[in-house]
Amino acid sequence: MAGHRACMFSVALALLGVLLGSIPAAVQSIGVCYGVNGDGLPSASEVVQLYQSNGITGMRIYFPDADALQALSGSNIDLIIDVANEDLASLASDRAAATAWVQTNVQAHQGLNIKYIAADNEVGYQGGDTGNILPAMQNLDAALSAAGLGGIKVSTSVSQGVTAGYPPSQGTFSAGYMGPIAQYLATTGAPLLANVYPYFSYVDNQAQIDINYALFTSPGTVVQDGANAYQNLFDALVDTFYSALESAGAGSVNVVVSESGWPSAGGTAATTDNAQTYNQNLIKHVGQGTPKRPSAIEAYVFAMFNEDKKGPAEIEKHFGLFNPDKSPAYPISF
Repeated sequence: MAGHRACMFSVALALLGVLLGSIPAAVQSIGVCYGVNGDGLPSASEVVQLYQSNGITGMRIYFPDADALQALSGSNIDLIIDVANEDLASLASDRAAATAWVQTNVQAHQGLNIKYIAADNEVGYQGGDTGNILPAMQNLDAALSAAGLGGIKVSTSVSQGVTAGYPPSQGTFSAGYMGPIAQYLATTGAPLLANVYPYFSYVDNQAQIDINYALFTSPGTVVQDGANAYQNLFDALVDTFYSALESAGAGSVNVVVSESGWPSAGGTAATTDNAQTYNQNLIKHVGQGTPKRPSAIEAYVFAMFNEDKKGPAEIEKHFGLFNPDKSPAYPISF
């Protein structure tokens, strides 16, 4: 998780603070992001066992961690692998480098359920060269295809800051590099990976947004956008992405929520009660989809562990569902 203060687009500005949350009873199994920027974290094999014992069926890792890939072999856990930041430029400029990356990080590991490869995480927010994203995706796709692994889809993970517009039906891409990426995804059938954080939208716009709308717990009125009624901020943010894809001529592209979560300490409204409420309600909610796309959402909770080496903001250390000793940070059920 990096660029969530980029959640400044104006969907937040018109949410006047009184909105209805309706949570279905059915639970949809979703994934959890596995970061390793912390002291005292369990071994990769213990982590995989913790996923399995909690019924967590998907994992995202932020670089091709050989220990994690080995531990995941035969686990049947669906996997997103991120390209490490420092590798993006070489993959973009050299198809041979993409071939070598696939050989080392995909072909060399057997028994994995790799669904997506993410050509970096929030490149634009982090000040990276956004011009490298699309050519890296293209080279990775070519390498996977040549290896007979075309079923693995290549995408990139973006922050909310690449979109603008309110209400959700008026969503567009505010970042110019996103249009060509969206159109390319439409040709490959890969989803757009989107990091969606109602928490940061709420914190940055507390005068306009009721916290209950961000937590899926509002008891009041629904925000109406044409024929679509919004009962929580998560749906509004996801559908802003869908509208942006449509406006870019890529309406066939699906959105996978590659990160979403709520911190339990370290900042405004960061409590264990709020974190538990948000994440449990998110797990319950994703099975019903959004007003624009009323089918189950594939989503990954951020994150598996509290990681004390993350930063610079204190809040970055407190998004974990579990502590490093594998004890739950708060009760959660998948």
